[in-house]
Amino acid sequence: MKQIFLKSFFLILVATAQAQQVSPQLTEQYFQNGEYEKALDGYEKLSQQNQGDYFFDRYVQCLVNLERYEQGEKVLLKQIKKEPHKVALYVTFGTLYERQNKPEKAEEQYKKAWDKLPTDRFVISNLAETFNATGKYDWAIKTYEKGSQLLKNKHIYAFNLAELYNRQGETAKMVDMYLNSLVENPQNVLAVEAMFQRTLKPEEMDELQTQLYARAQDEPKNVVYPELLSWLFLQKKDYKNAFRQLKSLDRLTEEDGQRVFHLAEIAENDKDYDAALDGYQYIISDKGKNSQYYIESQKNLLGCKRKRLTDGYTFTAEELKQIEKEYEAYLNDAGRNMYSAPVVQELAELEAFYLNNLDKAIELLQQLLGFGTLDRYVQARAKLALGDFYLMKGENWESTLLYSQVDKAFKDDIMGHEARFRNAKLSYYTGDFDWSKTQFGVLKASTSKLISNDAIDMDVFIMDNMGTDSTGAALEYYAQAELLVFQNRFSEAFAKLDTLQHDFAGNALEDDIYYLKAKVYVKKKQYEEAVKAYQMIIEKYATEIRADNALYELAELYETRLNDKKKAKDLYEKLFTDFSSSTLAVEARKKFRQLRGDANVN
Repeated sequence: MKQIFLKSFFLILVATAQAQQVSPQLTEQYFQNGEYEKALDGYEKLSQQNQGDYFFDRYVQCLVNLERYEQGEKVLLKQIKKEPHKVALYVTFGTLYERQNKPEKAEEQYKKAWDKLPTDRFVISNLAETFNATGKYDWAIKTYEKGSQLLKNKHIYAFNLAELYNRQGETAKMVDMYLNSLVENPQNVLAVEAMFQRTLKPEEMDELQTQLYARAQDEPKNVVYPELLSWLFLQKKDYKNAFRQLKSLDRLTEEDGQRVFHLAEIAENDKDYDAALDGYQYIISDKGKNSQYYIESQKNLLGCKRKRLTDGYTFTAEELKQIEKEYEAYLNDAGRNMYSAPVVQELAELEAFYLNNLDKAIELLQQLLGFGTLDRYVQARAKLALGDFYLMKGENWESTLLYSQVDKAFKDDIMGHEARFRNAKLSYYTGDFDWSKTQFGVLKASTSKLISNDAIDMDVFIMDNMGTDSTGAALEYYAQAELLVFQNRFSEAFAKLDTLQHDFAGNALEDDIYYLKAKVYVKKKQYEEAVKAYQMIIEKYATEIRADNALYELAELYETRLNDKKKAKDLYEKLFTDFSSSTLAVEARKKFRQLRGDANVN
């Protein structure tokens, strides 16, 4: 009997304890749903059971939301008496007065919290965060500033202050505090760069530059400031000044030129060849042969000089001969072998495309293919180039043989797709339109966006023009003219195009004829004639397939050759506005934003 009684008593105790337990999740759900009466009871019990501040703060918030202000004051006074060291309670008290529209009393409570701040890092941070969470940014700033004084460390809360100044829109103070945060923690420089990138508008970057220059003058041996300045100039694509800072940093840290080399590669890819040349030359001259980047810098220097001449079509015969001599000198010094193979190919391309010495270009690549154990991709690129050179000489069989070798060796690789595209283009040049169109159709699915887009263009082009001329005679004339252009036989190409216009007047290739002529005019640096031809397509053949290409290339012409950025910007905008479905629309929008000066283009 006694055992039964004890068991029953125990079950009653368990049931009572379970009844008194409160679910924090359910209580929070009541609060989020605005059911403050239900939440109030739960938070009151939870705050009594739990020593943390969260449930008590929620309990007071329920009282405030239910406008039980008097009860809220009593609860807070009791809690402050119980835990006087928790100065954040005064902030809760202040928010209670604010809800009663008593701003003076609220400020008194905030000041009490600030006045009672102890020399305790945790309490200081907690109070500042409490002010921050309630939108009292001025008081949060004051708290961090006083905390820095109490802890005798003026930079301890610099990062926190920077975030607050950012919220207040005080850019100069924000920048100053982020830089101060690096005094004790220079290893956080990447985090600070990320914050600057996220928070600073393009026009505010000048404030950062001013402060960095001032600090760099005061602390010339501090590596953080040239590192940040180089990063800043890189954001502006001011590679010249970025290099100046990285060279300084390279000397300060006694590095081997790694940062300078990588920046030179970035500048080269962005076509700032003068800046890139400066970087490569620094490694060659200042770091010397002991640098692991010495040989690569020599190679890249040559390639950069060549691209500076040829990309701008601003070269003279004498300049081309000079760069040819420099290539020969490099190869005589480094030797002609598997390691210098890419340089040999660059020289071959210079001979073929700019010095019109196809025989020497072919000889160079034949020598290259005889070098020891070549990297298979280097070998494939050489074969594709050699195939092009044979095509330029009119030796079509040699071309297709080389293209097919690469296609077979790289069946499912982009390199193989490139070889297949060139073979298809060769068939197009020779009038085998059905076979070439089939190949272009397959290549539309290429993983290379460039090959895919070009294949789509060719597929549509052949289909459109075969459909309007059952004999294919006009298209055959045009393809022959294209081949002549590829072979740099411009006079013969123009004669072929003039015959096409005369013998097939009004045919569907009119816009294509102007388009091909425009490309030749650009090669010959006859830019005014090129503008006229592109403009003719845009105005007279706006619904034809060359219209978007003409717009894009005319915009590029104004941007890179005629130095009219405004005109280029307007044309890019017209392209992505009027031809939104064009494969060039995305790139045109990116170029437009670059010319407009947007910070984050991608």
